[in-house]
Amino acid sequence: MKEKVLIVEDERQIARFLQLEFEHEGYEVKIAYDGVSGLKEALEGDYDIVLLDVMLPVIDGYEVLEKIREKSDIPVIMLTAKDQVKDKVKGLDIGADDYVTKPFSIEELFARVRAALRKKNLPSKRGVLKFADVVIDFNTYEVRRQGIKIDLTKKEFDLLEFLMRNAGIALSRERILQAVWGYEYYGDTNVVDVYIRFLRSKIDDPFDKKLIHTIRGVGYILRVDGNED
Repeated sequence: MKEKVLIVEDERQIARFLQLEFEHEGYEVKIAYDGVSGLKEALEGDYDIVLLDVMLPVIDGYEVLEKIREKSDIPVIMLTAKDQVKDKVKGLDIGADDYVTKPFSIEELFARVRAALRKKNLPSKRGVLKFADVVIDFNTYEVRRQGIKIDLTKKEFDLLEFLMRNAGIALSRERILQAVWGYEYYGDTNVVDVYIRFLRSKIDDPFDKKLIHTIRGVGYILRVDGNED
């Protein structure tokens, strides 16, 4: 059965280009040209993934994504000309699965769509994951340290899980990007540093023992002992 793609894009030339390219690859495609109709389609249609522009008429892509996430965990890839790290972080924090800046290569977009669909089709995780005094409970998607509940965004949660599953291993920024964001990243790796800073402010800063350590020139490592750089 064909996988269904919803494209929410007000620039008709771009929307038509994407439609033709995705149909050529075997996807079934529907287009919405504004935020209201895009939101309605995303919530009422049976789609496998949404490609969502940020700058949309009526309501913008960020608001559309927020409303989608209130009711659905469908994969959403944001498409936008905004390439600042703060804009990417905003989209990812709201719940985007990926963030692609214009102009982009269609091959890269296909790769990111395939990655998002693979993650969607992974079996649900159950049980708990522990490291030191940090516990991730996949049954409730709660994180606790020393018994204290810590509220994390989706990407912070995914980043912490990856660090915990690879505790004691030096992880490059590129490897973290590929694992947590689900694709081979093209461009600035600053988003990793931003999210590590966010995660440290919740996991490390309120506690005496620091767990997330910097390895200069390489990336990061999760460990109980060692010097904080």
